[in-house]
Amino acid sequence: MHINDLDLNLLRLFDEVYRAGNVSRAAERLGLTQPAVSQGLTRLRLLIHDPLFVRSPGGVRPTPKAQAMAEAVGSALAMLTRALSDTAAFDPARSQRLFSLHMSDIGEARFLPELMAALRAQAPHVRVATRPVPHGGMADALDSGAIDFAFGYLPQVKDTQRAPLVHDRYIVLMRAAHPRLEALRRLRPAALLKAMQQLDFVAVRSHTDTLRLLQQEGLQERLRLTTEHFMVLPAIVRATDLCVVMPRNIAQGFVQGDGCAVVAPPFAGRDFVVDLHWSRRFEGDPAHRWFRDLARQLFTG
Repeated sequence: MHINDLDLNLLRLFDEVYRAGNVSRAAERLGLTQPAVSQGLTRLRLLIHDPLFVRSPGGVRPTPKAQAMAEAVGSALAMLTRALSDTAAFDPARSQRLFSLHMSDIGEARFLPELMAALRAQAPHVRVATRPVPHGGMADALDSGAIDFAFGYLPQVKDTQRAPLVHDRYIVLMRAAHPRLEALRRLRPAALLKAMQQLDFVAVRSHTDTLRLLQQEGLQERLRLTTEHFMVLPAIVRATDLCVVMPRNIAQGFVQGDGCAVVAPPFAGRDFVVDLHWSRRFEGDPAHRWFRDLARQLFTG
């Protein structure tokens, strides 16, 4: 195949399908229909003389030829993006850009309402999709463009650009009518920490930091319920004597809604910072710059 035979858009399409591992998701990111992406892949397959992708559970997987192409294609497109982004403008009022974000369910509750309100006012056509990514693959997902940003307390994630957004602290949420609440509120910090041994807890399996705190304080034997979802916790707390370790910023919303109360034991390592993470590869992208500035304006402080 000669380079003159190749349409650059086919390489962009290939790169998106490779990173997404799914034709439908690639089409969404490219702003195309799935049939259009499939037709583009067919053209590229004929030029390359290789199937490039084969069906697999949940999407597609690359052939050895596609794997060999992927790094070079991604690097070439990134170089072009950086070269063009110096002069390309981003108009939030007119853009239909899709931003893909990693957030936990707690992060969605904390950030999405305010973020979406700001986008409605400043960038009404911009779209947002949240995509959970394993922490071990976070840096690669950001570098590849599979996600644009990650919000979270992610101390194990290395080799990313980051900016602090929220300084927070783990506390204990319980129901306002909990029989031990008033006694707990009268205790000094050391005694309050010891009194945690008399409480029963509920936790979310995927929130490893809260599970770590329970284990650190020797409270794992007091864990009576482990769930898959964060948003069910307030209802469980209001209906039972179970307590939950959670970020203070989130807990305050439940307290304001009545039925819940907070105590703040002096857990070791209870303070943490929620960061915004992104890839150095997209540092100069105008849309990325705009989104970073917006997030810092909304949440820093």
